[in-house]
Amino acid sequence: MALLTRRGLAALPALMLPAAAGAQATWPERPVRIIVAFPGGSTPDLAARAVQGHLAQALGQPVVVDNRPGGGGHLGTEAIARATDGHTFGVTIGGPGSTGKILNPALGYDPVTDLMPVSLLARLPFVLVVHPSVPARTAAEFVAHAKANPGRISYASTGPGTLSHLAMEDMAAREGFEAVHVPYRAVGQAVLDLVAGRIQAFFAASGGVLPQIREGQVRALAVTSSERFPAIPDVPTMRESGVNADPVVAWIGLFAPAGTPAERIARVAAEAGRALAEPEQRRALETAGFVVVGSAPEVLRAQVASDVERWGGIIRRLGLRPEG
Repeated sequence: MALLTRRGLAALPALMLPAAAGAQATWPERPVRIIVAFPGGSTPDLAARAVQGHLAQALGQPVVVDNRPGGGGHLGTEAIARATDGHTFGVTIGGPGSTGKILNPALGYDPVTDLMPVSLLARLPFVLVVHPSVPARTAAEFVAHAKANPGRISYASTGPGTLSHLAMEDMAAREGFEAVHVPYRAVGQAVLDLVAGRIQAFFAASGGVLPQIREGQVRALAVTSSERFPAIPDVPTMRESGVNADPVVAWIGLFAPAGTPAERIARVAAEAGRALAEPEQRRALETAGFVVVGSAPEVLRAQVASDVERWGGIIRRLGLRPEG
């Protein structure tokens, strides 16, 4: 066997570079999985499927959506954080993707350290909706009614510490009224009970209640975004409706497990943005109540940090803990 000279040894790293670069360029070598922390047909699922086809084309591998519902999104989000195969991404929302560890210190993952932001896919403003029997046609009138009937107004949420809960608690604290919190495990059940009059109010993500608003089964008092929502342009903002409140907007994000190479994250983020820029996808999502985004990783990272500061502070102040 010939001995390598010192010059030959020095040249080895340079000789190996093309092979290493080629190995990196071959990613993905097998199908890519997108874990969705909510069931099929949910708003996070719709967002994931909106990018699925384009990602498969762009990456040259099948992209499989894997729904992992349960625990208010925490079970699926933990599965995203714990994936180690190098071919897994995931879609989740604000609570499991930002303040989950603040709400539940025993949670098996920390969204801030165990997830890497990839792209903010969409935002969904909340809508303050009430049963038609509630004698209020503006947010200000709702506040006045709640003050006049302390403890007699019940409102839904999708669980302790979720935005639908925190938005009402924040408004109640600012405006000085009391209401009874009724947590639900799913938006659909909360909406059914609101329509039936078993609860009186709900801060609902826009996509989950648009049909009932359009059919007159519930009354929309205000949207929680800073501007009116194009899907229901006749519904005023909270401030236009007489309540001085900061915007409350749900979001859907695409994440990767911590340790995912930055170049993969940048590539997937760019392709997700291209997918959401396709006119047909954008129109379909907007019709379903989304504000389509498709951002760089930094935008989602800033959103998570904002949630931790704002909503994490309210969770701590109220001493909230998860059910069960």
